[in-house]
Amino acid sequence: MSTAALRPVALTLRMIKWEHTVFALPFALIGLLVASGGSPEWVTLFWILVAMVGARSSAMAFNRLVDHRIDAANPRTASRELPSGALARLPVLVFTLGTALLLVIAAWQLNEICLRLSPAALVLIWLYSLTKRFTAFAHLFLGLALGIAPLGAWLAVTGSFALFPVLLGIGVMTWVAGFDILYSCQDLEFDRSAGLHSIPARWGADKARWVSRALHWVTIVAWYIALREVGLLMAASVGSVLVSVLLGYEHWLTRSGDLSRIDKAFFEVNSWVGMALLAVVVVDIYWV
Repeated sequence: MSTAALRPVALTLRMIKWEHTVFALPFALIGLLVASGGSPEWVTLFWILVAMVGARSSAMAFNRLVDHRIDAANPRTASRELPSGALARLPVLVFTLGTALLLVIAAWQLNEICLRLSPAALVLIWLYSLTKRFTAFAHLFLGLALGIAPLGAWLAVTGSFALFPVLLGIGVMTWVAGFDILYSCQDLEFDRSAGLHSIPARWGADKARWVSRALHWVTIVAWYIALREVGLLMAASVGSVLVSVLLGYEHWLTRSGDLSRIDKAFFEVNSWVGMALLAVVVVDIYWV
């Protein structure tokens, strides 16, 4: 296949920031491992991965579609694929619907409850893209969209609800909301001028950083309680320390409103949070 033919694929993957799947995926895997007692079926793992890829890809593509005019007006985002004209809207719409269908197919292959809940999951992951038009708490909606990952994986294995994936999901929600608040500080002035809502735009960057810190404390506590709930005591203790260090480093990087290292804080540090927690859970399940 020629380079020209592969270019739209590469642009689409760049548009949806494919590499950011690492934010939610470790928590889906934790949910899978704990629900299965460390012995997941390979076919279940496969369809959970398909569901994760479909859900996140559809959510990001939908976000780019509905925000393309906002992105075009914002100097920070004007070079993105849709506002710059590198990609057309119709192919992105087809991609959005196609990856949504991928989620539904994966849910169908998992079990009945996953299939029945798949439309609600789609509404939730798409809703975030619209929330900054009417609420400063849009960050929590983004967190909730990612926070359903461990619950979805748990349902895929057990077909029923439980406290553990809910607590794990609450931790994901507050973790994501916390780092999204920090990232949104970049667009504080633009959001205010455009009539968009965010915690930094509403209360200013200093108060927003305090809100972010408070949310991340909730994250640490929620994950600690969740892991103790299922008897993973080593993972709870060591995981809390590792996550505290990583999140502390993230806040240190963005201290006093210094946003020059926001990409390092947002992309690099946060990519290690879920992986670190997954690693200690794996060690606790298989070797402790």
